[in-house]
Amino acid sequence: AVLATGDPLCHGIAPLLIARLGAAKIEVLPAPSTVQLLCARFRKPWQTLRIASCHGADAGEWLPASASPAHGLYRVLRAIALQPLVAVFTGAQNTPARLARALLAVGHGDDLKLSLACRLQLPDEQLFPDLTLAEVAGREFPEPNVLLLERTRAIRPAALGREDVEYRQRAPEKGLITKQEARVLSLAKLHLAADSVVWDIGAGSGAVGLEAAALVPLGHVWAIEKNAGDASNARANAVRFQASNYTLVEGRAPAHLDGWPDPDAVFIGGSGGELAELIERILGRLKPGGRLVMNFVTLENLATATRALAAAGVPWDLVQLQASRSQPILDMHRLAAQNPVWILTARKEEQ
Repeated sequence: AVLATGDPLCHGIAPLLIARLGAAKIEVLPAPSTVQLLCARFRKPWQTLRIASCHGADAGEWLPASASPAHGLYRVLRAIALQPLVAVFTGAQNTPARLARALLAVGHGDDLKLSLACRLQLPDEQLFPDLTLAEVAGREFPEPNVLLLERTRAIRPAALGREDVEYRQRAPEKGLITKQEARVLSLAKLHLAADSVVWDIGAGSGAVGLEAAALVPLGHVWAIEKNAGDASNARANAVRFQASNYTLVEGRAPAHLDGWPDPDAVFIGGSGGELAELIERILGRLKPGGRLVMNFVTLENLATATRALAAAGVPWDLVQLQASRSQPILDMHRLAAQNPVWILTARKEEQ
């Protein structure tokens, strides 16, 4: 016989015993689980609750510039991005304070509240209801503990084609950003799935990659930008849109790509002069059936890209997009043309 607390089938020892001995040899007699007790203490209906755990090896602090799906807090950050109520098993290193700091780092604030139960069912049990992230971030709590994360505002819906002005950006005459019209079509051409791994090469202000992140809630976006000012803007935009499944590296592609997982989709908004080499490297890593979408405003870069695709034997299609936006003139309106953009799409054949 094995004595375990709570329900051993919920983040407990039962799965290990079943795997070792076989389900037919196991009888489970559950007690009220930690999650049941947690929700009972705070009187929270939990039929739609999601459970996440960061009870494990020391994950270290969440640093948005280097954090990835391998980080121990990642599953919790993604859970609250998708669900309004999440129960979290904490740990000795991955404490409530560390989790609160991570949530603040990815852009959460008064949109979340946290209720904490410490030393459940022990004589010195303590409850801490409805705390803010800021209140938790610098505080120690008795262990062991478990917590509820609850949204105070609705989850922001996935956006396709946010207004250009919603993004922090360097601002020459027309702004260094993939314009809304080209962004929408490029994202459509990427054919993203909910769990897609996406690369954003030449991220600029981050507009394409961040909208992709919202469209791949179970996936992740890896972005690279060589300009320090643009990289800073992209990180600020990631915080604004609470994109915990977005990692930005400041650097020049194709450096850093070797450390990323193979992509399902790749967007190139800027290449820094190594376009042909970059396309070759990407095609070697792109998953079968994956898509490469590139935006160009010059004939020379377009020609370089089509030659590279032809040399690799990869079929492509091309769209020229030239949009005009209304502008007021006196008490009337006129259409002001934007620069034409070529959207080049290649698809790697299934093996």
